[in-house]
Amino acid sequence: MHPEPTVFIVDDDQEVREALELLMSWIGLDAETYGSAREFLDRFDPERTGCLVLDIRMKGMSGLELQQRLNEHPLHPPIVVITGHGDVPMAVRAVKGGAVDFIEKPFNDQVLLDAVHRAIEQDAEQRGRVSQLAEIRARLGRLTPREREILDLVIAGHRNKVIAIDLGISQSTVEAHRARVMEKMQARSLSDLMRMMLTIDTG
Repeated sequence: MHPEPTVFIVDDDQEVREALELLMSWIGLDAETYGSAREFLDRFDPERTGCLVLDIRMKGMSGLELQQRLNEHPLHPPIVVITGHGDVPMAVRAVKGGAVDFIEKPFNDQVLLDAVHRAIEQDAEQRGRVSQLAEIRARLGRLTPREREILDLVIAGHRNKVIAIDLGISQSTVEAHRARVMEKMQARSLSDLMRMMLTIDTG
């Protein structure tokens, strides 16, 4: 487990890697450096929190190619791109592909640190949403087929009396099932339940 965020630095220039690692250590952030995109990808662990400071133009796999590979995973560290002046069009492509920001070399330390902090915050928010989604799906998985059927009808706006007629069961049975749905889903109200289902739909 790696509870503390890590700044993953990927650049084929050793001096840049060392300077960035030192900069992160000055503000108390853990950092790991990689000399190539392939080296990072080979050791990539989606469970680790933090962000990626990524050079666009590198030998072998480029920064854009690494970003594309990471985008295939549902969870990966947000990316801050560092780029030379001539690489700005590629950096813009990276931002359109989901990168948090791009910083031109030579860069101002504070500008880069601000971008890193934004990326780390984004990572925490993203992981929070993923965790919430997983928990809601786990609760749904504990419903019986009948409870799930009634849940869907309730969310569709059907009243208990109508549900009872549609399913050929008593209204009191519908009410009992509905109460168990609320309990298993840990929903405090109907609007709370609807928000959960909306989260599933948009997740």
